[in-house]
Amino acid sequence: MLGSAMLEPHRGDGGGDWDALPSIAPKEDVVAARQLEGEGEVFELRPDQSGGTHCTWLSGPAPGYGFSVSPTSDDVEQHERNIRDFLSMIDPKTGYIGDD
Repeated sequence: MLGSAMLEPHRGDGGGDWDALPSIAPKEDVVAARQLEGEGEVFELRPDQSGGTHCTWLSGPAPGYGFSVSPTSDDVEQHERNIRDFLSMIDPKTGYIGDD
């Protein structure tokens, strides 16, 4: 994505330069996140730009830490299984996925 502007060839000097044209990029949809509790922990679920879901561990020791799954799903039981799987990999000493 190019931010809030798309590029188009500059038409005038024939040099092949690119000029930004403001306000023609598609607007991103704002999708509300939802919270889900699993295994006594709280996660924020939000669709990502790749067609999946990013799950941020809100009650965990590291702000912003979490995982992503794809494709996205509205199946709460699937999200709960994903949360259990994620938490089963967490090293309780560090709060992060541990090394094997």
